[in-house]
Amino acid sequence: MNLSIDLPKTLEERLIAYCNVQGISQSEAIKRALNSLLNDNSPTAYDLGAGGFGADQTHSGDIARNSKHLLREHFRAENPR
Repeated sequence: MNLSIDLPKTLEERLIAYCNVQGISQSEAIKRALNSLLNDNSPTAYDLGAGGFGADQTHSGDIARNSKHLLREHFRAENPR
């Protein structure tokens, strides 16, 4: 399959430099990039962020729902009367 695309000048320059360093054709570089992009084993956005979901283990429940209570608790601990 032949495909024609218009690349911005800066992207074209980067592609040329990459191919020169790697010693491959532009077609080969683009094929590799597309294979990498379309590979079913690549992580999803959810996979990439999973480590941060629910990262706050200091309180039980929904922090957004309990934010006023949690803020009061925090500031009372810092400034006891």
